[in-house]
Amino acid sequence: MKHLVIIGNGIAGITTARHVRQQDSRVRITVISAESEHFYSRTALMYIYMGHMTYAHTKPYEDGFWTKNRIGLLRGYVEQVDTLAKRVRLSDGQWLDYDVLVLATGSVSTTFDWPGLTASGVQGLYGLPDLERIEQFTKNIDRAVVVGGGLIGVELAEMLRSRHIDVTMLVRDTHYWSSTLPREEGKLIGRHLLRHGVDIRLQTELKEILAGPRSADASGRVRAVVTKAGEEIACQFVGLGVGVTPNVTFLKTSGIELGKGVLVNKYFETNVADVYAIGDCNEFRDPVMGTDGTLRKPIEQIWYTGRMHGETLARTLCGTRTAYQPGVFFNSAKFFDIEYQTYGTMNAEFIDDEQTFYWEHPAGEQCLRINYRKTDQSVVGIHAFGLRLRHAVCEHWIQQRTPFENVLSQFDQADFNPEFSESYINQLTGHVPTRKGWFKRLFST
Repeated sequence: MKHLVIIGNGIAGITTARHVRQQDSRVRITVISAESEHFYSRTALMYIYMGHMTYAHTKPYEDGFWTKNRIGLLRGYVEQVDTLAKRVRLSDGQWLDYDVLVLATGSVSTTFDWPGLTASGVQGLYGLPDLERIEQFTKNIDRAVVVGGGLIGVELAEMLRSRHIDVTMLVRDTHYWSSTLPREEGKLIGRHLLRHGVDIRLQTELKEILAGPRSADASGRVRAVVTKAGEEIACQFVGLGVGVTPNVTFLKTSGIELGKGVLVNKYFETNVADVYAIGDCNEFRDPVMGTDGTLRKPIEQIWYTGRMHGETLARTLCGTRTAYQPGVFFNSAKFFDIEYQTYGTMNAEFIDDEQTFYWEHPAGEQCLRINYRKTDQSVVGIHAFGLRLRHAVCEHWIQQRTPFENVLSQFDQADFNPEFSESYINQLTGHVPTRKGWFKRLFST
C-alpha cells in the first residue's frame, strides 16, 4: 500500500489515519474533507453554540499534529469514485489516485417529503456547517419548533433554550424516544424537558412548514409549522431531529454495493477490492456478534463505534487482517441536566426471556433499570439516568453473564459519583449520607 485515501475526517476516518501511521511509517496518507481543515469532536457542537466552548476547544490535537505525523489534509467534496481506475474526483475537477480507499463519510440529517422543507430557517445538526447555519438562522428569534425526539432533538432544544428561545418539540410517539427507551424512562425525560421550558407535544406529527408572509413560497423564511392535526404553530426556526442517514448518495454510480449504507463484511471490505467503509456510513451485510454474545445492529451511528471501526481496520490495512468484534454495547448522552448511560441490550419493549428491575427516585430526576434473563438470571443490560456508573464494572457484569442478585449485592462497585454532596445523597436516599447507604436504600426501595 503506497497511498491510503480516507474520505471523511470524523472519528472513524481520523482514528484509521492515526493508527495506520503508528504501524506504518512509510505509507502516504491523505484525508479528504470539505467540512473542516482539522478533526474536531462533533459531540461538542452544541457547547460551541451555548458558549461553553470555542471551536478550538473541540480539536483533540494541535494543528501541527498532522504535519508532524505526515497525515495530509485535503479540503474538498468528493463527487465521484472511479473504482476501475482507483481514483476519486473532487468538485473542483481534481482527480486523486489511491491504492486503498476508506469511506468514512458519516451521515446526513434525515428528512421526509414535508412541504416547505427548503425554506430558510430549516436545519438539522450533524456537522460544523450545520452549526454555522443554525447560528445565522436563530439570531434575534423568539420561537422555534424541533421535529423529532431523539438525541439530536434534545440537543437542539437545549441549545435554543440556552438563548431563551421558546421551543415546541413535536414527538410522534406516546413518550419521548420510544424507539429506544421504555415508558418509564421516556416519561421521566419528558417531565424533565417540561421543567426546562420545552413545550413537548406527544403523538404529534409535522404536516408542512409554512414560509414567507402567509404565502406558499418555500424559498422564503419560516413563519410556522402545521401539524397533522391541523394546528398551526408560529416559529422562525425549525430544527430537524428525526435522526441521521448514511452519507452515500455520491457513490450510486461507483459500482460499490449500497443498502442504506455501504455494504461491508466483518472486515469492513466492500464488494470492490481495496475499498473499505467504516463509521456512520457503513452497513454490515450480516450482523456482527459482540463479545457478550448479542448481535449488533447493521448500522450503528455512534461515536464510540466509529472509533472502534477505525482501530480495527487499521490493523487489517497494516497486514494483520482483523475481524470486527465489538464489546458490550455502550452509549452515553445528556438530557439537559440528566446524564444518561446505557450498557448491553436494552429493548424499548421487553422480549419473552427478559425480566426487569426498575428504580426511580421520588423526585423523578434519577432512575436505574437492570434487565436480566428469566432462564439463568444473567444481567443483559443497564440504563442509568442521573447516576454515574463505572464503565468497566458494568461491562464486566454483562460479559460474564453475572446473575442479577450478584449484581445487586455488588452494586457499590459501580458507583462513580464522588462529586455528590451529603445533602444530595440525603435527598436521593432519605437517610444515610454515604454511598454504601445509598445503594442499600436504593435496592430495598
